This record gives sequence, structure tokens and C-alpha cells, in this order.
Amino acid sequence: MTIITVKNLIKYYQSSKAKEVKAVDDVSFTIKAGHCFGLLGPNGAGKTTTIEILEGIIAASSGEVLYHGKPLNKNIASKIGIQFQHTALQDFLTVQETINLFSSFYQQTIEQEKLIELCDLGDFLDRNNRLLSGGQKQRLLLALALINDPDIVFLDEPTTGLDPQARRNFWQLIKNIKAQHKTIVLTTHYMDEAEHVCDDIAVMDKGKLIEQGSPQQLLQKHFNDVFIYLPRTQVPTVLISKNNWQVSDLNSSNEQVEIKSKNVEQTLSYLIAEQVPLDGLHVKSANLDDLFLKLTGHSLRD
Repeated sequence: MTIITVKNLIKYYQSSKAKEVKAVDDVSFTIKAGHCFGLLGPNGAGKTTTIEILEGIIAASSGEVLYHGKPLNKNIASKIGIQFQHTALQDFLTVQETINLFSSFYQQTIEQEKLIELCDLGDFLDRNNRLLSGGQKQRLLLALALINDPDIVFLDEPTTGLDPQARRNFWQLIKNIKAQHKTIVLTTHYMDEAEHVCDDIAVMDKGKLIEQGSPQQLLQKHFNDVFIYLPRTQVPTVLISKNNWQVSDLNSSNEQVEIKSKNVEQTLSYLIAEQVPLDGLHVKSANLDDLFLKLTGHSLRD
């Protein structure tokens, strides 16, 4: 069942030079109930602006947003929860006091014990907000987004700045929340994050929507090859030229040869027959970073 429909969304901003900038350029997509939907793209792609329109925070210049087939209106505030990219917390309140404070803002709230378990807050309920680690703060902010027991939860780049372990812990929280039959709308510029937690994704660049579907569907659609990497020093130049293999500076210090193969076993047999040492061999399937590079001509972090 479709819970959100976005049709031909356009948003203009007035720049400092009195020129209009089109931040969102004719974007359309749908979000299914109970799914984690990822809106992907680099900084400045238009992700946050698109999400703020869906949340009812800003108005679109044109286009429409439908919830359950009906136009967006102010009543949506009671049905959604938002974890903003940047949120200030009261320094001298504890985590428990902060939960109590935000609970007082709503008529309907989720049971606190369930919320604390869902967001894994039990170990630091009595800790002052200013003493929280980055991962702990994000878990608290997630709890505040869930406090009114919303149907839809918006998460705007929630793992930016977190260490790898904290990011993976947060991914598990997202999966736990989805298991509660909630719809999640996630913006991120981490493609590995999208592959782990999203059922469907839409890729944005320069305000435009350039591709959408499930991660698996998109990878199957755009890639038939597996990538094989070997240190450049092990592969004779004549072999690279003969087979049209690419030489790439993947690790900034070690040049590697990139071989695209539809049959890994066959390619490895060929390399062995040509007496190419296989030390340092690395085999990788295409991922969403590769997809973004193929679709846009530049990497996500550019």
C-alpha cells in the first residue's frame, strides 16, 4: 500500500544575486507503508529540501504531496516524527528528564518503557545530555522523533559524524523500528547505509531524481559485471592493453588494475594461465557507490 505520493515537486529559492535557484527539479516518487525509503545523494542534491516539503515545514513552488491519497495538510504533524540533521538539547537535563519533557508536549505518546528499549537508552537514562557520545545523542534524538508514536518517521542523515560501530548500531535501531510496522524515510549520503536498511531508494543529484527502485533491482539493472582488482606491479602492461583493463588509483597510494568480468572463474583461470600472481587479489560486486558514479559521472563525495 502506498502511504506517500510525490508528484512533480519543484522548489525555487532566491539566491543572494537575485537569481532563482531550482533546489528540487520536477521530482516524483511513491513510498510504500511499512518500508524504509532512502533518499540518496551528495550534499546539495536537494534531499533535505524535498524531505522538508514532505514534512510540511516548507511549501513547494509547485507539485503536490499526497498522504494516503489526500493532499498534505497541517494534520500530518500528529502522524509523523522527525529526527532533524541538527537538534539542540537542553544541556543540564538528563536523558530521562528530556524524554519526560517531550512527552508533555503530546496528548498521545508511546509507552516510555517500550521507547527506552526500542532506542536502547537504558544504560544512560540518568546521564546529562551534554555528556552523551555522538551515538548516544542520536539514539536519544531518535527516541524524541518516536515519542508521539508516529506512523511515519523522517530521519535526516542521522549517522553523519558517527564512528563505524555507532553507525551500525543505529542501522539495527532502524530495522527494529521498521519491525514495529512504521514507515521510515531516510536521507543519507552513505550508500552502504542505504544498502543495509532501505527497501526502496531514490537517487538525487543537482535537484533531479535520476533513478529509483530497490537497491537489488537497480544494481541488477545497471551492472552485469563483477570487479576484480590486482596490484598494478603484478600485471604486465601488455596484458592490460590487450584486454582493455583499467588502471585505477583506488587506495591513493597503490595503483591497481581493475578488471570487469562476467565470469570470475573464467577470468581467474586466464590470469593463472598468463602466470599473473594473485597475491593481493580482491573481488567485489558492484555497490550503490558504483551505481551513483555510473549515473552521475562523479562519486558521491565529490
